[in-house]
Amino acid sequence: MRSFAVVLALSLLACAGEAPPRAAPPRSTEGGQGHSAPSEFTRQAQAEVAASLPLGDRADFEAAERGLLARDPNLVVRNAEGGVIWDMPAYDFETGPAPDSVNPSLWRQAQLNNRHGLFEVADGIHQVRGYDLSNMTLIRGETGFIVVDPLTARENAAAALALAREHLGELPVVAVIYTHSHIDHFGGVGAVVSAEDAASGRVRVIAPQHFVAEATSENILAGVAMGRRATYMFGNTLERSARGHVGSGLGKAPALGRFELIPPNELVDRTPQETTIDGVRFVFQYAPESEAPAELAFYLPDREALCGAEVVNQTLHNLYTLRGAKVRDALKWSGYIHEMLSLFANAEVLFMSHHWPVWGQEAVREHLGKQRDTYKYIHDQTLRLANTGLTSQEIAETLVLPESLRTTFGSRGYYGTVRHNAKAVYQGYFGWYDGNPAKLDPLPPEAAGKRYVEFMGGRDAVLQKAGVSYAQGEYRWAAMVLDHLVFAEPEDAEAKELLARCYDQLGYQAESGPWRDVYLTGALELRRGPGGTALDVRTAGGLLRHMPVARFFDSMAARIDGAKAEGTELMLNFVFTDLDESYVLTLENAVLSHRRAEPRPDADVTLRVTRDLWIELATGNAGLRDLLFSDELDIDGSRRKLLSFFQLLEDPAGVFPIVTP
Repeated sequence: MRSFAVVLALSLLACAGEAPPRAAPPRSTEGGQGHSAPSEFTRQAQAEVAASLPLGDRADFEAAERGLLARDPNLVVRNAEGGVIWDMPAYDFETGPAPDSVNPSLWRQAQLNNRHGLFEVADGIHQVRGYDLSNMTLIRGETGFIVVDPLTARENAAAALALAREHLGELPVVAVIYTHSHIDHFGGVGAVVSAEDAASGRVRVIAPQHFVAEATSENILAGVAMGRRATYMFGNTLERSARGHVGSGLGKAPALGRFELIPPNELVDRTPQETTIDGVRFVFQYAPESEAPAELAFYLPDREALCGAEVVNQTLHNLYTLRGAKVRDALKWSGYIHEMLSLFANAEVLFMSHHWPVWGQEAVREHLGKQRDTYKYIHDQTLRLANTGLTSQEIAETLVLPESLRTTFGSRGYYGTVRHNAKAVYQGYFGWYDGNPAKLDPLPPEAAGKRYVEFMGGRDAVLQKAGVSYAQGEYRWAAMVLDHLVFAEPEDAEAKELLARCYDQLGYQAESGPWRDVYLTGALELRRGPGGTALDVRTAGGLLRHMPVARFFDSMAARIDGAKAEGTELMLNFVFTDLDESYVLTLENAVLSHRRAEPRPDADVTLRVTRDLWIELATGNAGLRDLLFSDELDIDGSRRKLLSFFQLLEDPAGVFPIVTP
């Protein structure tokens, strides 16, 4: 029987969301994980990409180096245990012309994202780039630094701030601005300010409205599956090599350290919203339901500088992220960029939460205009084609950006892609069903795989035909066919290896960093089985402490094994003694419901517990002994029923197969 502490931890495991593994992926030699060599067809595809784009244009490289003040060529960040959690020298192989195993356009983006260090953006505005997937921006006020987006992890944020202070002076941090609710823009805040200074108001912490709810909720209910899929999306198990991970397009990769959340003490909820921070005038733009559910941008009128947050980037972003999330609203997203153009027309520099800035009023306006029109074009043309009867797959195959956008590097699909963003627009309006009755209730992959293989003449015939397709460079088709065979016969090593080779070539050809990582991680899993580590809730305590209590119970409800719970009826009171909050949980019809209410006298069990002990249990920092001897917990009622309740909570598999049954 699992301990009370372990079950609590499992019930909250999803809260870690996109938490990456706690050790950096390995550096490697060429082909060290068994990925096959690029084929003749892949080499030809790379040459066609190179011929279609002005890859020799060095303007972005000059911009990415502009204002460099300091750089650590041996940038390695370690955690408290000495483990490497950030390793920029692992990307030292990304020099010279693109190898045949990397799309030359993605190779260019990877080289640009290698430009790390401390940079001056404008007078009094600096960025630390390349210390995380995202940037940390420091705006100098009258008495100290205003820090914008303190990165993902405490360790990385501490290293970035130390670099800035070494060269800009030992100034205090007087304010923090979170541009949006994704963890790479707030998780390192504990290295920048203390919770006490924020709670007292000594340090202003500014965020968009609904920030805390969105920051703590996006991955709670589906976090285990999202976390596993994020391993694919970010290539966490891939070696850093020309046949492995080369970057995420949006940056190099997410940081791997400890993350936390200090709640804001000021909110932005309208446009324009003006304020002065440490003598610096700000005009905020409220931009919810764009790249994030809670997001803001801002303008510094005295410095003619615009922070586009992550609403604008040096890549096409995701309308749907491959780790899995709600689709984003392309129309609203485009509308906010249009609003930027109207409100902040005098901007002489545009800096962002990722990538390098844009300088010059004309260049800023052009960049904003093309970002706006890229999202709007995908939205409008997807709907146009849907209204002619095309399905999401057909639209993805048909839709091509106009030349003025597709030859602009800032609109290229280094992170999001036109193909999967078009599907996201379709999904947002029409959902998963495309209207074809054959797609309404199809067989699941294993059952369908067996029947497909039988219809196609059996295992040997399928493998032989797929081999011919592979030899002809038809990797997408061969992968579709072999996927059926692998799900029909998951122990067939020959089928898995041929499918892995298809994924190798598709990964090499991908312009999107996440697409490349997805394909190559799938190939690695076919060869070696599921890899990576399960989510580690110990890294999440600083975030869980600020999550609404109701979300804990939502997460527990999503852990109830419905079949085992059938016929069980229970009522439990949870009283959080330090919050003066109580909740009543009821289990009936195999469904766990909760509401905030006074304890019910007829409940089967009443637990009185402090929130801090609950978090310590949930993150594994306290065990059963701590629980039994703690003054912070009191249990009234049937302990047998309490144990039977926790036995209904399913143990989620943090690592599960994706490319096999």
